[in-house]
Amino acid sequence: MIIVGKVLSIYSATDESQSLPRPAARHLECIEGHGIKNDKFAGKDLEKTVMVIGKRSYNMAKEIGVKLEPGSLGENILFDFDPHYYPDGTRFKIGDVILEVTEDCSMCKHLTMFDTRLPKLLKHKRGRYCRIIQSGTIVTGQTVSL
Repeated sequence: MIIVGKVLSIYSATDESQSLPRPAARHLECIEGHGIKNDKFAGKDLEKTVMVIGKRSYNMAKEIGVKLEPGSLGENILFDFDPHYYPDGTRFKIGDVILEVTEDCSMCKHLTMFDTRLPKLLKHKRGRYCRIIQSGTIVTGQTVSL
């Protein structure tokens, strides 16, 4: 296995949470065939149960003067590397969890609440959807391998 980076922070959307930014989580319990335990999107579209993003997307916003707190782009996992460099089908191993990249995250018009330039700036850079191949728990600081 090749180490590509680490988990900087993790987030989960509960039924009680606002849309964005996502609230930080202590851990993500990833369940194959279901999604993230207690996440409001679990059990819906299994090809899009986990959204990963790299710090680079936040840096792109910062470069145009938009400072966003982590979780603002709707991610579940913030990496210290850019997952957009990896094609669909790539598998990331984080602890016991295996995630498989399925597609780019769709552009969300909710981002205009932060700045009207964000949807265009982050088109194809907002994040990558993943499905859970192997269950387990993810915490901040874990290494990510291919």
